[in-house]
Amino acid sequence: MSRWGYTGRMRIALAQISSTPDPQENLAEVERRTRAAAQAGARLVVFPEATMCCFGVKLGPVAEPLNGPWASRVREVAAETGVTVVAGMFTPSGDGRVRNTLLATGGGVEAHYDKIHMFDAFGFAESDTVAPGQEPVAIGVDGTAVGLTTCYDVRFPGLYQLLADRGATVILVPASWGAGEGKREQWELLVRARALDTGSYVVACDQADPTTLGREHGKAPTGIGVSLVAGPRGEVVDGLEAEPGLLVVDVDPGHAEKVREQIPVLANRRF
Repeated sequence: MSRWGYTGRMRIALAQISSTPDPQENLAEVERRTRAAAQAGARLVVFPEATMCCFGVKLGPVAEPLNGPWASRVREVAAETGVTVVAGMFTPSGDGRVRNTLLATGGGVEAHYDKIHMFDAFGFAESDTVAPGQEPVAIGVDGTAVGLTTCYDVRFPGLYQLLADRGATVILVPASWGAGEGKREQWELLVRARALDTGSYVVACDQADPTTLGREHGKAPTGIGVSLVAGPRGEVVDGLEAEPGLLVVDVDPGHAEKVREQIPVLANRRF
């Protein structure tokens, strides 16, 4: 048993949705998918980055504090269903920008994570409108330590190793991955690599590809789908394609701990 009190397998649902510019419309989708996840027996349901509102619109007028009406309704849905919900939203930063925030609530959890690594790449400058967070965050779900990361964070293995050092055997990656040449291959490779770096389950939930719903990507990163769960040996446990969907997966944190004993990359690293 880990220091977090882990006692068994965990059922996780990945809600691959395609957010619109309307937070209320997206909130209704959060409720629908959360209830479906609870009915499937999930203890944790993961939504993408920018669940509250898609990228490509002005985020300042959309942002709300963690005690605002959008987050409060997510909190109510989590309480009503008895599951832990992790969903991407935007909160005011106090400097004219917003923060790219993961709300984690329900099932005895009340926490948030502000995305640390800003997506200033491929001609897109997230830092122009989004202020970076500073603190890594792990939550406890049914005795299992679960690390929180967001999208571009997946390119930085140090964050994942730090979360693993703090006991996380499951690490979440809500994302709104940008489309483009080679981007699917990079996404899949990075998720699997972070699992190998840490001997963890990496649970990566992306925005669905908006073109599957008759919408366009635009210039902002709006998702390609392809949500997946990578196991601690880097294998793909299960995944989705481009369309919206709900993926339900059982993970075994105890298996991750055994893999860390067999392949002790965390203990053996020198830098």
